[in-house]
Amino acid sequence: MSLIKVCEVNKSYGVGDKIVEALSNINLEINQGEFLALMGPSGSGKSTLLSIIGGLTPPTSGTLQIDDIDVYALDSERLADFRHEYVGFVFQQYQLIPYLTALENVMLPLAITSRPGKEQREMALTVLDKVGLRSKSLRLPNQLSGGEQNRVAIARAIVNRPAIIFADEPTGSLDSKTAKELLELFQTLNKDGLTIIMVTHNEENLAWVNRAIYIRDGVLAQIP
Repeated sequence: MSLIKVCEVNKSYGVGDKIVEALSNINLEINQGEFLALMGPSGSGKSTLLSIIGGLTPPTSGTLQIDDIDVYALDSERLADFRHEYVGFVFQQYQLIPYLTALENVMLPLAITSRPGKEQREMALTVLDKVGLRSKSLRLPNQLSGGEQNRVAIARAIVNRPAIIFADEPTGSLDSKTAKELLELFQTLNKDGLTIIMVTHNEENLAWVNRAIYIRDGVLAQIP
């Protein structure tokens, strides 16, 4: 069952004669429950495509439908609500707030909800438990290893129970052992029903995904 439909998407940057075509005529369907890798060299357009599918960057032309919702037809307020409900993001640099504990970082996406504080705390502790960090919930980011910080970032991404996780080079700064642990966690979350879309340049990561899509020069080059 198709959860995501990308239709005739183009993305260009610049003005006048200095136009850069980041994406050209992208057509893609992603099924619910897939663990998908977006592969390609630096500058190929894979992070731009991830940003468009994640509802962060509107295409120059074309449409994005998620769960039959025309995402970029939404006004800014409804688009923000959509992202909050449907998607979670995991970035290479984690983007944790340094003066907040692991628990407080994970609770951040819940701050705009109407849930009482006790319920927010329990939801955050539950996902920290899922990623194996409940015992370190009161530590600051600088008191955690790189792999543990990444797990906090994943917990923050899933605390709202989104349908889709977007991960941009999540293993890029990790050693091979920690990267393997992260991918095992992603695989577990995927088996629980999460759709995961991961940008990666590391072909070793393909052993963990259901399908890989290759992008070169803004064009889908291969869909195995």
